[in-house]
Amino acid sequence: MTSPDTNTKAPLAERLVFSKRPLVMMLMLIATLLLAWQATQLKVAASFEKMIPTNHEYVVNFLANRADLTSLGNVVRVTVQVKEGDIFNAEYLETLKKVTDKAFYIPGVNRPEMASLWTANVRWTSVTEEGLEGGQVIPATYNGDAESIALVRQNVELSGQIGRLVGNDFKSTVVYMPLLEINPETGQRLDYKEFSERIESELRNEFNSDKIEIRVTGFAKIVGDLIEGAGQIVLFFGLALLITMLMMYWYSRSLKSTFATIACSIVAVIWQLGFLNLLGLGLDPYSMLVPFLVFAIGVSHGVQVVSAIALKQGEGYNKLDSASLAFRGLYVAGLTALLTDGFGFATLVIIDIPVIRDLAVGASVGVAVIILTNLVLLPLIMSYIGVDEKAIQVLRASESSDNKLLRFLSGFAKPKMATIAVVFGVALLGVGLWGNANVQIGDLDKGAPELRPDSRYNLDSVYFSNNYSTSTDVFVVMVETETDGCIKYNTLAAVDLFQWTIEQVPGVQSSISLADRSKFVISAYSEGDLKWMTLNRNQFVLNGTISGMNLSDGLFSSDCSFMPIVVFLEDHKADTLKRVVAAAEDFIAKNDTGDAVFKLAAGNAGIEAATNEVVDRAQVEMLVWVYSIVGFLVWVAFRSVRTVICIIAPLALTSLLCSALMVVLGIGVKVATLPVISLGVGIGVDYGIYIYGKLEEYLKQGKPFAEAYFETLKSTGKAVVFTGMTLGIGVATWAFSPIKFQADMGLLLTFMFLWNMVGAVVFLPALAYFLERRGKAA
Repeated sequence: MTSPDTNTKAPLAERLVFSKRPLVMMLMLIATLLLAWQATQLKVAASFEKMIPTNHEYVVNFLANRADLTSLGNVVRVTVQVKEGDIFNAEYLETLKKVTDKAFYIPGVNRPEMASLWTANVRWTSVTEEGLEGGQVIPATYNGDAESIALVRQNVELSGQIGRLVGNDFKSTVVYMPLLEINPETGQRLDYKEFSERIESELRNEFNSDKIEIRVTGFAKIVGDLIEGAGQIVLFFGLALLITMLMMYWYSRSLKSTFATIACSIVAVIWQLGFLNLLGLGLDPYSMLVPFLVFAIGVSHGVQVVSAIALKQGEGYNKLDSASLAFRGLYVAGLTALLTDGFGFATLVIIDIPVIRDLAVGASVGVAVIILTNLVLLPLIMSYIGVDEKAIQVLRASESSDNKLLRFLSGFAKPKMATIAVVFGVALLGVGLWGNANVQIGDLDKGAPELRPDSRYNLDSVYFSNNYSTSTDVFVVMVETETDGCIKYNTLAAVDLFQWTIEQVPGVQSSISLADRSKFVISAYSEGDLKWMTLNRNQFVLNGTISGMNLSDGLFSSDCSFMPIVVFLEDHKADTLKRVVAAAEDFIAKNDTGDAVFKLAAGNAGIEAATNEVVDRAQVEMLVWVYSIVGFLVWVAFRSVRTVICIIAPLALTSLLCSALMVVLGIGVKVATLPVISLGVGIGVDYGIYIYGKLEEYLKQGKPFAEAYFETLKSTGKAVVFTGMTLGIGVATWAFSPIKFQADMGLLLTFMFLWNMVGAVVFLPALAYFLERRGKAA
């Protein structure tokens, strides 16, 4: 039986770990139990404010005026559709009343701002010989008879709500539900999961019938559907776990090492989730996939450890010595790779969107625990159980045979194939640069791009868009004035001019403001003559136009120092938002609006425009940071700029090709996809570090370059290829997720895992041949 070289003193880390094996494992067991208990306390939740860039100028403006924008912020629209006939029948109106009453009592609804044909704040106005008349659309005298219904129809036609609360075809109406971020009944943040479930159980499930269809749109419903769909990620995790186990066994032919690797990777996930709870963090739809990434990274490093131990046992070392020597050979490269992963993921904190920062913390914590679970705990477990003898025999047979695939791959360390690889890489670089130049920021689809086009939510959204004049995509410009200044002529004239300007922009449907209401009232006072539908310079006339106006309309604040301009867009695509923002900013820059100050922007489209700007800026900044940090850590490990180029260049090529893939697939760079590049680079750099570390070890033994690379492939390289394939197949299961952005992340990460693997085994040796080792080539 072979023993370790007694003349080589074991490093301090190895002595600390292996001299007290029972104690170290007992401490890790205790930590696992405690953190598992913490993990059970972890909650899946989401917050409106955590998904937006709270420090962006637009969002700061929105939050500063949030009290006056309650009806334009976080809103849910419940559309009650009649399947046959129209809404003007007693049965439908009674159902609408019940839906309105049920919605009123759902926790989190801003009840005073809620609107429906049955609420007192939805009124009609008419011009008569005696002046203006008005009242509630469904009056207190309504009793359901034909005369009452005819009166309701008349009031609806006079209300100005057709296309807003009432469908253009009179086949549906909307229950408009502004939400409070803090639930006044509990003092806690609105629980979107619970809110969505109550919408489903108390509205959709209760009132859907062969006569009525309930449709729901709004941010809170999107988040609720995301949380519901994210629950299915457990199924994908289980499927990926099964695939990984099968492939691990096929690769190692050892049940013991397969279960040990999987178990340690699961422990890493448990530790990560436990630490997240200790840090006061939770999971949301965007970070639900991070635990799987931690599992994947753990498996990646575990494969390297198990492969190294199997090689040592194959050379005749006992279980303890094999584990000890494997640890000695891998802990520097493994620690470097994991630190690189962690710092690479941590660069996501520069993105000023809380949900991404939480993702960065979660991923970094996960990588940190892998240092203990897969680089320390796994070798300790293997020092007791070892690798199956059958696996060692298979390994010896593999070592003695000439593997044609590995021999082919080793050709990339020789002149001819190295040249082909570099030329091919340059051609792919051109494709990647094209993709990087054409990739778009933001959403590229209508509806909720986080969900699939045929999802229930998006079908509801399409129905609303097709049957209502006002869009669910709202861009709000805030106008601030002195007290009582919102009704001054100069202010209203500036607002009127802004509306005319913005409505000329392609993608804008319409807009509304206090100026519109004032012009309508002035026309009404003039016997309804349309030629008088204009602003009057007489201040007394203007003052009269808002007397008796309901503040719940949200057209101005109680002290008349603030008013919103609500712009309805055809969609919230990136190009549409760019045009609207550019036109609005150009107007503000070129027009002296006197005492009125125009500020951007609120509404879901305004918030998304701010998010797109943050993502656009952060995209380049994040790449600079991630590659700078990864490059620096690789340089610290190898002390060679050429080595840094050999490891980093294939990663950069994969990042650029990922941009090209996004262009082809019609995926924009947004909150959901921005982290993919950093995550892909962080995991991909492991491949290069392990391969180059082992290659350098064989070169120091005096082997020719091509032969050294062949030996590298037989050990570390084979594990890298296996890991890349396993992770790629596991992540590819996400493509079946009902949540579109998770499916998009799955496709992009699969591509990056596989291409980073190809880069490590093909482009890295080719670059190394030309940059660093050509003189040693065989």
